[in-house]
Amino acid sequence: MKITREEVRHVARLARLDLDDDTLDTMAGQLAGILEYMDTLNRVDTEGVAPTAHAVSLTTPLRDDQRRPHLDREAALANAPERDEESFLVPRVIG
Repeated sequence: MKITREEVRHVARLARLDLDDDTLDTMAGQLAGILEYMDTLNRVDTEGVAPTAHAVSLTTPLRDDQRRPHLDREAALANAPERDEESFLVPRVIG
C-alpha cells in the first residue's frame, strides 16, 4: 500500500508536528513499509490459533503478603541526601 506525502502531512498536522519535505518523504516510505508488512501478516493463515498477547506464557511470581515490623525511622532516613528530624527533604517541584 502506498501512502502519499499529503497523507503524512495530514497526520503530522493532526499530531501538531512540523515536518520538512525531506522528513515527509522519509516518513511516507517508512509508513508504506510498515503497511506492506501488515499486509503480509494479514495473509498468514491463523485458522485455529487462539489469540494471544505474548508468544510465550507469562506469569508474575508474587508471594503472599506477610506482616513484618516496620522500618525504624532512623534506619529509613540514614542514607537520605537531605533530611530533617522526621522526613526526607526534596527539591520543590511546584512553584
